[in-house]
Amino acid sequence: MKRVTQTALYAAMAVALVATSSLVSAQGGDRGGERRGGPPQEAFDACEGKNDGDTASFVSPRGDTVNGTCKTRENMTFLIPDDHPGGGQNGRGMREGGNNI
Repeated sequence: MKRVTQTALYAAMAVALVATSSLVSAQGGDRGGERRGGPPQEAFDACEGKNDGDTASFVSPRGDTVNGTCKTRENMTFLIPDDHPGGGQNGRGMREGGNNI
């Protein structure tokens, strides 16, 4: 009887582990559901209602203002910071106050 209980316990732990790892994976891992790679949500929000090539800005989670240019790819418009290689208006983004991003 002890062996059956031990086997059942191991099976329950295995099921719990698989269920937990699937849930974490579906929610974006340890990043709280944030997409991995690609622009942050603020970059999409900054360009909402704007066209490809329009300028926009957003405040980063660190409190910095990020200036850039809206770009449309795969029917999604988002901000590419000025200092992003190959992106933005002039390729040299600046935070408010003149500090490089």
